[in-house]
Amino acid sequence: MDAYLKGKNIKKKSKLVQINTVCNTSTGHIMHDIQRKAQEKGYDTLSFVGRRKVYTDLPCEKFGNPISFWIHVAINTAFDRQGYGSLFQTKRLVTRLREEKPDVIHLHNLHGYYLHIPTLFRYLKEEYTGKIFWTFHDCWPITGHCVHYVMAGCDKWKSQCSKCPNKSVYPISWGLDQSRKNYLDKKELFTGLKHLEIITPSQWLAGQVKKSFLGNMPVHVVSNGIDLEVFKYTENEAMYEKYSIPRDKKIILGVASIWEERKGFKDFMELAKILPDEYVIIQVGLSTHQMKMLPENVIGIPRTEKREELVALYSMADIFMNPSREESFSLVTIEAMACGTPVIALDTSAVKELVCDENGIILHDTEAQDYMQAIKILENKNINRDAIRSTVLQFSESKMAERVVELYEI
Repeated sequence: MDAYLKGKNIKKKSKLVQINTVCNTSTGHIMHDIQRKAQEKGYDTLSFVGRRKVYTDLPCEKFGNPISFWIHVAINTAFDRQGYGSLFQTKRLVTRLREEKPDVIHLHNLHGYYLHIPTLFRYLKEEYTGKIFWTFHDCWPITGHCVHYVMAGCDKWKSQCSKCPNKSVYPISWGLDQSRKNYLDKKELFTGLKHLEIITPSQWLAGQVKKSFLGNMPVHVVSNGIDLEVFKYTENEAMYEKYSIPRDKKIILGVASIWEERKGFKDFMELAKILPDEYVIIQVGLSTHQMKMLPENVIGIPRTEKREELVALYSMADIFMNPSREESFSLVTIEAMACGTPVIALDTSAVKELVCDENGIILHDTEAQDYMQAIKILENKNINRDAIRSTVLQFSESKMAERVVELYEI
């Protein structure tokens, strides 16, 4: 076929293969946007995922299975070896990569109990000759265990991990501490890869990579994006009734996929204690247990994938509060601002890059009084919703995907 194409002077399409844990969640949506843009640019595309459902509108294959997943969970829980299960499933993936012969392989999250890292990287080092891009959605590739380390105040990843303070945090290990071995193994596997280029969604994460054992690798900053045609100010009167939201209260909104300590769940609970009666807090993404422990001035809403509901909540909120300590970007923050809602965020990681005087306020201290003072400052500013939205128009999913595909072609 290649000889035929050459004889006819027809250019063969470049092939892009992407690999990620899942197709859904933010990383799955990012992979989808890139794949769709690459197809528009004339690429043959295929995405591989280890778990859950596949895309229905783009070429996609799942190579993992539930049995492999749970065995991998057990291996990590007992032996702290994330990325060292799923051997046979990863061999299947490598076989498919040999068959597909991609010109570009784009890696996303490689943790998530679905991939045998040594098998994949042996193939990438010893056989594969095309371009490799790897988007770091968190800090896992440069640590011996954790995906985030800011709250722990740990900087062992800069030299050599050991005695991990986050061993009981995802990916949870209740048994051995293998952070030192994991670190050394990653350093050996991930360095020395020809044609590898790293993509990060923020300058903050790029700076962390430059301080790690991958500091000599090319790093490109490509901000994540959202659908700006969807995330815009939209009134939805039905939401007040559906979630019993009082119309005479000012709304402080928080949104997370999981509310845990690093996301600032306790900050909302402490703020609720001193919040004047004119306000109500709405938290989206709470667990059933968390919903049962809320004070009267906090309305809890379970996690929702319905974007129209999120848009309505962002739009009705007076202030969006993001007390997360550890973020490599923050899609919920730009979603809120795209709907014209001012933001309160912290300066501890990448979110600070998204917030300026024209759309919100950045805090360092996280006492309830600090948040209350910030709320009053934003109210006194009285920033126009259109002005807030104008500060995030560069964060479109189309621009993000366009930039990534441009990197493939350099």
